[in-house]
Amino acid sequence: MFDVAKVLLILDLNGEVEAGRQEAAIEESDPDARVRRVTALGVDVLICGAISGPLDAMLASTGVRVISHTCGPVEDVLRAFVAGRLPDEAFLMPGCCGRRQRVRGRRRDGRCKFDTQGGTA
Repeated sequence: MFDVAKVLLILDLNGEVEAGRQEAAIEESDPDARVRRVTALGVDVLICGAISGPLDAMLASTGVRVISHTCGPVEDVLRAFVAGRLPDEAFLMPGCCGRRQRVRGRRRDGRCKFDTQGGTA
């Protein structure tokens, strides 16, 4: 869960080419301080597994794009992101109905409803 993560892997991308990679400690536990740390590191996109709704919203309000509910081998996830395929369901955490930005609720039959270009499934 990003809310308690201790280390961020930060990639510098030049288009689709990795220009640099570093790890950065993130010791702040207070959500406001955590958001300040992420923005001070110059993060534009945060890819993570679970994240609390309030922290997700706080990061989004600073312009950080959050791609949550993501899992898989790090290098596979990074390649998928660079190729524009990260929203691929193959990287969706088990048990997740859909990424937070797309989920609109559940139907009575327990299936997920997604907003797919104005419609629901």
